[in-house]
Amino acid sequence: MENFIRSSIKRKVLIVDDEMINRELLGAILGSEYEVRFAENGKQALEMLRHPEIDYSLVVLDLRMPVLDGFEVIKQCKADRELRQIPIIVATTEKSAEVKSISMGAADFITKPYDMADVILARCRRIIELSEDKTIIKYTEKDSLTGLYTKQYFDQYVHRLVKYVDNDMDVVELRVDGFGLLMDLYGREEGFRLLSAVAGLVSRDLAVSRGIACRTADNSIYVYLEHRDNYEEIVRGFQSEVSEKTGLAGIHLRAGIYEHIDNTLHPDVWFERARATCDRVCGRYENFTARYSRELHELSMYRHRLIGDMQDAIDNHDFMVYYQPKYNIQGDKPVLASAEALIRWKHRELGMLSPGDFIPLFEQNGLIRKIDGFVWREAAAQVACWKKTYGVSVPVSVNVSRVDIFDPKLPEKLSELTGEFGLEPHEFMLEITESAYSNDADGLIAVLKDLRGRGFKIEMDDFGSGYSSLNMLTTIPFDVLKMDMKFIRNMFRDEKSLKMVELVMDIASFLNIPVVAEGVEEQRQLDVLKQMGCAVVQGYYFSPPVPAGRFEQEVIKSANI
Repeated sequence: MENFIRSSIKRKVLIVDDEMINRELLGAILGSEYEVRFAENGKQALEMLRHPEIDYSLVVLDLRMPVLDGFEVIKQCKADRELRQIPIIVATTEKSAEVKSISMGAADFITKPYDMADVILARCRRIIELSEDKTIIKYTEKDSLTGLYTKQYFDQYVHRLVKYVDNDMDVVELRVDGFGLLMDLYGREEGFRLLSAVAGLVSRDLAVSRGIACRTADNSIYVYLEHRDNYEEIVRGFQSEVSEKTGLAGIHLRAGIYEHIDNTLHPDVWFERARATCDRVCGRYENFTARYSRELHELSMYRHRLIGDMQDAIDNHDFMVYYQPKYNIQGDKPVLASAEALIRWKHRELGMLSPGDFIPLFEQNGLIRKIDGFVWREAAAQVACWKKTYGVSVPVSVNVSRVDIFDPKLPEKLSELTGEFGLEPHEFMLEITESAYSNDADGLIAVLKDLRGRGFKIEMDDFGSGYSSLNMLTTIPFDVLKMDMKFIRNMFRDEKSLKMVELVMDIASFLNIPVVAEGVEEQRQLDVLKQMGCAVVQGYYFSPPVPAGRFEQEVIKSANI
């Protein structure tokens, strides 16, 4: 790669001298290796150096000039955050001027007349190389685990290269899908051996295709390389080789590619686009790669806007909490039992947004904690209001995301919240999705035991949507099993689907745990669930999620007011 860099770029050198003969002599010496440009005085030189689209690697500066002399140029350059990075070699015959200019920040000097071309060229070459290395030498160059560059060094390197490389370049993010889970399954040592094997294949490939790569903090690999057409083939090959080398099962590699990069954009934007594209491959095991597209760009822009608008939406109450009632159906007629609190967003410009647009997005970047906190407070205040106004307690379930559940202060936060609004813990139920149970079972059990010890009721949400439900039923403490709505929707599609609903009900009966059936939309679904012994249902058959004002009518009915 070093040879590639040296041979593919031609650095720019600015020669500043008021004497034309001196400019021409130096230009002839340096022009064999550099793109040489000229200024006749210090004022003109500073204007050229400040040009936003031209980067100079060196200034060769005469000191005695009209308009603005070389000393003033050095002074202004060293006071400028951008220009101070450009090395300056002074050209003079005065020994005292050499000492003064170097003390002011000049990197070196050459003497007039210019009669030793090889020495001048060697000095300029050395100063440029030292200057370029200085900005990255403070960073550790190689990652000890993979042998790839460290992320800090890689970033500096790419920022340097982009100024000079004219080749058609791509950026790629390569990721081991579910690497964290593989680490949990096989252990850290095996996980790192897997990552090293992938990095070795990347390094081998870069040996024949010009590029550089690094390991990121989250154990992805970033690559900056000349354009290729066969990424899918390459990553499939990596997949086969790494599985064979490590002997580990369940490995799936995926890559996001931003092709033909736009050099007018900041390099960070390239890799954001590659990362967004890589996210798109997640869970699609038939594919190994995806390419950045205009459609994805528009989606990324939309998501960035939602992220940027989120805090203002919280502050302005553009987020609203809707309530979907849950009914106990075991008596002669359904009775309001509780409700689920659900977030809605009425964007000031985009209108009512689907929760599917922003909930998964905020779950990915951790902002879901702010959303959950908003919902918890709004719901607690509403339950307290109904309780005070109508003298009736309507418990409300709130969602607790995977991000929230491992907050060590979660039990204290929820206890403080219910205490603040004068609620009993059982009036504020906690829904935790089944998928959360697979991340850290031991940690989760400890948190849930703490919460239940404080009086909170735990509902396992979306039961049946994951892969380890039966195992979890015997180990995870919870109070209510909430059946995944897909079971209800499909229960009359065929006999097997109906049997699955019966199986869930039998399991819950054996464990003496009540079931909430979600997604009930038809009378016959209601009738069969009641016959099976289901205690509580929710769904559009009774009501969609509605604003607090509309839900209040159900509260009034239940209070017989």
